Amino acid sequence: MDEIKEKSLTKEILGWVVYIVIVIILTYLVITFVGVRTKVEGRSMENTLHDGDNLIVDKLSYRFRDPKRYEIIVFPYKYQEDVYYIKRIIGLPGETVQVIDGYVYIDDEKLDEDYGKEVMETSGIAQEPIKLGEDEYFVLGDNRNHSADSRDASVGVLKREDLVGRAWVRIWPLDSIGVVKHD
Repeated sequence: MDEIKEKSLTKEILGWVVYIVIVIILTYLVITFVGVRTKVEGRSMENTLHDGDNLIVDKLSYRFRDPKRYEIIVFPYKYQEDVYYIKRIIGLPGETVQVIDGYVYIDDEKLDEDYGKEVMETSGIAQEPIKLGEDEYFVLGDNRNHSADSRDASVGVLKREDLVGRAWVRIWPLDSIGVVKHD
């Protein structure tokens, strides 16, 4: 009888171990290939996103399609490990981007947008036309005068491989939970 109880207990423990291993593997796969949580730090994306917002970043979409203009994306800051920036895609591959008198021009045409919180005070490296390569993107924060973005040489234009993913869902604060609007 004790032998039966021991086999039953061993079977129960083995079942739990297998269950925990499966959960760990699935969690790893989701975090690696599907989505990851990130926290917004700073004011560069106000009024769309705010300091302290927690987001789920969709890492899967860009495996199947190209990033689009106005999507809010996450990318690593190349000069500091484990620091990620969140900005809006403005310029797409093959386009020429320039900032003139505080406004964005794409291929010599003023971009019709209302994401900027205010007119840009500085053009940075975009004072001169920037011709984007076949896998390059130009990004700006929505709070343009308080954002280190593609106008800043330390950020510059991004390569497709730099894009971690796009902001998908805001999960904190509770009163702002919902899908992040990109357009």
